[in-house]
Amino acid sequence: MNDRTSALDSLVFGVDIQSGDVRGDSPSYAVVAFDGENIDRDVVSHRKLRRLVERERPAILATDNMYELAADKDELVHFLRALPTETKLVQVTGAERPEPLSRVASRHGVPYGKKPMKEAEAAARLAAVNVGYEVSAFTDTTTVKVSRGRSTGKGGWSQDRYTRRIHGSVKRRSREIADRLKQAGLEYEVDPTEKYGGYSNAVFTVEGRPDDIPVSTGRAGDTRVEIERERRDGIEFEPLVKRRDHVIVGIDPGTTTATAVVDLDGNKLDVHSTRTADTADVIEWLIERGRPVIVAADVEPMPETVEKFRRSFDAAAWVPESDLPVDEKLHRTRDAGYENDHERDALAAALFAFDDHEDQFQRISRKVPPNIERGEVIARVVAGDESVEAVLREMTGDDGGDDNEESTHEERELTDEEKKIRRLERRVERLESHTESLEATIEEKDETIEEYKEELSEAKREERREARERREVQRLERDNGRLERELASVREENEELAEKIERLKRLWKLDHSNFADVNTNKNLVPVKVVEQFTKDAIERADEAYGLAAGDVVYLRDASGAGRSTAERLAETDPRAVIRSGGLSDAADAVLFDHEIPVGPADGVTMQEIDELAVARESDVAELIDDWERRAADRRKEQQSQMVDRIISEHRAETRSESR
Repeated sequence: MNDRTSALDSLVFGVDIQSGDVRGDSPSYAVVAFDGENIDRDVVSHRKLRRLVERERPAILATDNMYELAADKDELVHFLRALPTETKLVQVTGAERPEPLSRVASRHGVPYGKKPMKEAEAAARLAAVNVGYEVSAFTDTTTVKVSRGRSTGKGGWSQDRYTRRIHGSVKRRSREIADRLKQAGLEYEVDPTEKYGGYSNAVFTVEGRPDDIPVSTGRAGDTRVEIERERRDGIEFEPLVKRRDHVIVGIDPGTTTATAVVDLDGNKLDVHSTRTADTADVIEWLIERGRPVIVAADVEPMPETVEKFRRSFDAAAWVPESDLPVDEKLHRTRDAGYENDHERDALAAALFAFDDHEDQFQRISRKVPPNIERGEVIARVVAGDESVEAVLREMTGDDGGDDNEESTHEERELTDEEKKIRRLERRVERLESHTESLEATIEEKDETIEEYKEELSEAKREERREARERREVQRLERDNGRLERELASVREENEELAEKIERLKRLWKLDHSNFADVNTNKNLVPVKVVEQFTKDAIERADEAYGLAAGDVVYLRDASGAGRSTAERLAETDPRAVIRSGGLSDAADAVLFDHEIPVGPADGVTMQEIDELAVARESDVAELIDDWERRAADRRKEQQSQMVDRIISEHRAETRSESR
């Protein structure tokens, strides 16, 4: 295929089997690439066709029969999965019951030939003008699975660390994917499987197509990512454009303009009301939903606004003999849904118009052959005042004329042989009449069969619609569950914040309270209580009300702490530490090295409320002064011991050298 300057918005491929059979070993295909102006032709194998589609990524891959590309349904699903996400597979000849390609091409004025290359070109040209049905086996929901990229195997302690590392990598990768999905604005649900050290796998259900997801399939280190679209229950067909059928329209004008659309079988299609849209917007809305045959109003005479809409569509008018009563409108629309009284009035007008014309529609339908569109005939008879026979002659190209020539002759007595011939002719006429009657019966039965087929198709469509509704309900239930979990998390966070605010309020009250045994100048300092001199107790106090530089800390039980625990307390850089009980030598050395004043609780007057307390500033200052005096003596003693040690070491070295 050569590079082309695109005349369409995108590229269309038409394909038709050239030789062989897709169920055989080596089928070949006629391929036509069409961009609206230029056409490229080639004959390729099945494998080369797939590579060509992957490279060129056309918008449409068109065919007259989808099973020329796959031997059965499973292979067709596999073929659809392998297509690029921007490429649609389109069957131009119809959906479940395709028509001959020659008939579809003739109906749309597309050149057709019986050779495979001509059929491929016809398929491409038809798809380019939006003729056909998209073949689909997948929904717009995608599953992203994050799992282990390596086997954990078996082993001892080192194997445990290896397993923990792999599960931790899966968890980190899952969080990265969750962040990317959030940044892309995609809705998703995640179902992780927790294992030792993290996740063994995590499955994301994402509302989007694979090309919308900012993640790619592959293996990286300890993790593997797999992306797969969710399959439908079967193969579905979606028209490239929706057909605009003939409809009946009811309009209720006024400050709020309401419109209702009913099909030629009396089924409600849609209702709409607006206070802001102008006439052009309403007409555009109606055009999108069909071609009006009748425009109806619920009052007599027809309002001028409704008459303008009728003239716009060149449709027939319908008005009641007198204004429709409210109770009759309520009764007629009882089984149809609407939002307000205006929509009810418009819908009632359309339904009453259908009731008046229902017998006429049925008479016309009985005369219309199956291969002719019933709606077009009804529209021309009802709105154009034409006869059914004239419309059918024009649509079928049969003028119905007979060139019978009459001849005149004198009457004479018939011979016996002529009389016998005359009797036989009358018998033939009777038999022909009986044959016509039988043919009419056959036609009625054929029509009944077609009606049953239509009912079956409708039942299938209804079943597919219910399946889609069930999937939508399941998705909404998943969304509801996710939102409930998020709400529970927010509530829990609010409770934690409320508890923290309550603790801060108590601390504020302690710092601003008057106590009988304290001077009236409120010379108080807050004290933060740590129940035990352990790391866990320090962490709990830090989480509850925070340990910050410059705090006064009260160790309710100072015994038992080691060097690491003292280091943890020293990290908070307290102003002073008040202790109950004795410190270990290791903890005392650490606090002394960090120049943190430590003193007994006996000399400090404190009052406690829950985990918090206050003390006199003067007592704390006295504790700090006392510690500084003791610290100075301790430093002098350490310096003296260091000098003695140096002198002793020097003497020992001198004696050793003299020997």
